Amino acid sequence: MKLIKTLRWFGENDAITLSDIRQTGAKGIVTALHHIPNGEVWSVDEILKTKHQIESYGLSWEVVESLPVTEEIKKASDLRDTHIANYKESIKNLGKCGIKTICYNFMPVLDWARTDLNYALENGAEAMYFSVNLFAAFDLFILRRPNAEKSYSITQIAKARELFDSLSEEEKDKLGYNIIVKTQSFIDGVIKEGEKNYLTIFNNLLRAYNTINKNKLRENLSYFLNEVIPVCEEYGVNLAVHPDDPPFPLLGLPRIVSSEDDFEWLAKACPSLHNGITFCSGSLGAKKENNLTKLFQKYAERVHFIHLRSTKVLDNGDFFETAHLDESVDLVSVMKAIIEEQLRRKQTGRKDYNIPMRPDHGHKMLDDFKRKANPGYPLIGRLKGLAELSGLELGLKFMIKNK
Repeated sequence: MKLIKTLRWFGENDAITLSDIRQTGAKGIVTALHHIPNGEVWSVDEILKTKHQIESYGLSWEVVESLPVTEEIKKASDLRDTHIANYKESIKNLGKCGIKTICYNFMPVLDWARTDLNYALENGAEAMYFSVNLFAAFDLFILRRPNAEKSYSITQIAKARELFDSLSEEEKDKLGYNIIVKTQSFIDGVIKEGEKNYLTIFNNLLRAYNTINKNKLRENLSYFLNEVIPVCEEYGVNLAVHPDDPPFPLLGLPRIVSSEDDFEWLAKACPSLHNGITFCSGSLGAKKENNLTKLFQKYAERVHFIHLRSTKVLDNGDFFETAHLDESVDLVSVMKAIIEEQLRRKQTGRKDYNIPMRPDHGHKMLDDFKRKANPGYPLIGRLKGLAELSGLELGLKFMIKNK
């Protein structure tokens, strides 16, 4: 009984190769068919092509991250049912090919957000950082989202203006490009690398959600789940929703997978255990109110995939990605709860007691500075996290066994 150690791979265009990954100690791969446009069917042939490529390196394709839920599904446009039909077909094909776990998210427009992709740490490594006031400056004065001022207090607007005025034109351009394109394009984002008119396109995408509040977005997720979960049940596939990153509203967009209340709603909206969770300690940890251990324990039976990292939240609401075992997040307690859940599953006859896990993100360090890896996905930084988490798991299993 053990966690299945995995690393994320972004396909042929990834600077980190399968040959690199197999040297890290990871046994599994987390990937997607990034070359297939969002909303189209993943055919058996295309799935097997990638699966066989992974297996040729002695690795296994453990998790799809992700089979994108399109904006048409999230906002319930006229194309929703067509895209859901295609999603069902992709689930069937993945199940036929023996790939049983699909990680997805239901975040409108923006999958995740950081304001600094190269935050310098004291030891010389680099992390990713989210500044509340700098993001407000982007929203108010770079994106110029209509009515954006309603999302902020007078004090926040003043601080954002001060920050904006301190930026050079190059820094303003970089901030907007990083938030809209750089952090999104490599994970099937709706705006691709090299797009010049990204601010206008992004504002248009946001405008489509003007009439969609939290309850409406929940309604759209419920509709999606109750359409696709029966197919998951038939083909033995688990869906695992990824928490919002960060777990609070941005750009006037609702967030519906950020807290215990959200997980409770999710479980009731579609009770099947095939409607599951990707437990991401980093995303959930950016919300101080979330008790990660208790949250995991309460919904452990629905956890089909695990992302582990630590997030240090500052007093002003800013946060950055600290070392995987940094004490900002009690990952020792979380890991203990994970091991206990695996034991429970094994004792009750569940076959999925070996849960796939990946060290989420990682610091850029050492030879990582010589590679052009995707933001958050350097090789050495993730290798360090994988080694630390593997050691933690082994130590806790020994302690539990000999208690």
